[in-house]
Amino acid sequence: MPSAIRRASAGDAAAAAEITSAAYRVYIERIGREPAPMGADFDALIAAGDVWVATDHDRVVGVLVLQLQDTVLLLESVAVDPARQGRGIGRSLIDHAEQVARDAGLDAVVLYTNAHMTENLRLYPSLGYDLVERRHEDGFDRVFFRKSLAPGG
Repeated sequence: MPSAIRRASAGDAAAAAEITSAAYRVYIERIGREPAPMGADFDALIAAGDVWVATDHDRVVGVLVLQLQDTVLLLESVAVDPARQGRGIGRSLIDHAEQVARDAGLDAVVLYTNAHMTENLRLYPSLGYDLVERRHEDGFDRVFFRKSLAPGG
């Protein structure tokens, strides 16, 4: 578990890029190219207020990229330092995204993952996300999920 989750500041850009690259690197061979989050411009995303970080004793150990879209929150990416995976940090970041959406009065959290990231295809339904569609987009085979935040959803 992280000791804190906070909005990222400009000084977190390098750590966010490093953690995202390390966390997604394992998928390059499966996908046949770098996953989209590895090309993120963290300076711009942080300046836009779209990035949150999980910290442990002030060290960045996880990264969350969120984007508001009309009535939903897009969970653009989640990355955890590979040395810290399996400790609940990713789950804490996803829970945080859902709370950000609720606090903003949004209806749902939406996300997509690559079809070759088979672990995610099992994870998101276990967290209450419904598979919405599959499609080829931006050169990737993507699987789209949605979690309703409406009462009872």
